[in-house]
Amino acid sequence: MDKRLLTLALGMFALGTDSYVIAGVLPEMARTFGVDVGTAGQLTSVYAITFALLAPTIAAVAAGVPRKRMLLAGLGVFLLANLGTALAPTFAIAMLTRILAGVGAAMFSPTATGSAALIVPPERRGHALALVVAGLSAATALGSPLGAVIGGLGDWRWTMVFVAALAGGAGLGVWTFLFDVPLPPAITLAKRLAPLADLRVVLTLATTLLAMSGIFTVYTYFAVAFDRVIGGQPLLLGGLLVLWGVAGTFANLMAGKLIDRVGSRRVVIWALLTLMADFALMPWSSGHLWAAVLSILVWGGAGWGILVPQQHRMVSLNPGIAPILLGLNTAGTYMGVTIAGLIGALGLNTVGPHRLGLVGLVPILLALAASELAGRRICAAKKHGGLCTQG
Repeated sequence: MDKRLLTLALGMFALGTDSYVIAGVLPEMARTFGVDVGTAGQLTSVYAITFALLAPTIAAVAAGVPRKRMLLAGLGVFLLANLGTALAPTFAIAMLTRILAGVGAAMFSPTATGSAALIVPPERRGHALALVVAGLSAATALGSPLGAVIGGLGDWRWTMVFVAALAGGAGLGVWTFLFDVPLPPAITLAKRLAPLADLRVVLTLATTLLAMSGIFTVYTYFAVAFDRVIGGQPLLLGGLLVLWGVAGTFANLMAGKLIDRVGSRRVVIWALLTLMADFALMPWSSGHLWAAVLSILVWGGAGWGILVPQQHRMVSLNPGIAPILLGLNTAGTYMGVTIAGLIGALGLNTVGPHRLGLVGLVPILLALAASELAGRRICAAKKHGGLCTQG
């Protein structure tokens, strides 16, 4: 196994853990800072929106900066920001450190994926990208639950130290194993945003954004949405988060085979319909342990199962600019996480934590509508009739 790729995957694992780990320690953070849980949830939102907005901008502006220097700088900023959150005396300072963490993530993520494709032979680039990006999905199955258990057994501040330590380990790996990483071809910000002139791209991105908004409306407030079954037990909370991540990882692995059999359009439809049914039952299922286990497994599998077919759709629109399209899709994912924090906070104050599934169901329904509009546009462009399953 290439140590350089493993190092980059560890960095992505740290970024992914930081994205999701706050969901497991949110009530404790709210109590520390003297704010309600909905307000504390914005700590996730500001990180996500900073990441989403700055990643393409920094990738374009800093294209001429040596890759190793860029990777180390991003991890350094990310590490210091998480230590800053751990030491933050007030909620306002914690918000500022979360924004700074988003800046570090935006510096590292596109640089890491681009470097992975450049440091291996052309025939291994697909494998290299898959391994590095797997760090993000692994964070949901391992990083986030570990952080939640650490926070539950000790203090949430140690959770942020844990994330900083992951970044430190990745930084040491970059320093030790990565040497001559070639610079990628320069792509201006205008070129990175040019695909947005295509309505098919916009509708496909809208599907991703809306679906993630619904999925993370509940996940951001996981600890309070399932508090009736968690009962203040950190190990149980960690176990449920592991189930969510493992189901998502399995769904990602299976999605490619399903796409080959039935097409990306059908996979997205099935996943969204499954999520809608699951979320509609969540006010009941979240109050009973085994029902909650089943609900979380379905939610994790169907939720993460959307990403691969959405990426497949994006790439199929214009394979020649696949990296740009995938970057936009990632930005759409994190914009959805940002919106989810706001929607969830509103839901907490109106219908309460146990009915957040009903709130999250609405953007998922809108995602289904956007997906079908995108599919019809794609099919029309291909001049296919009927169902056009690849749309």
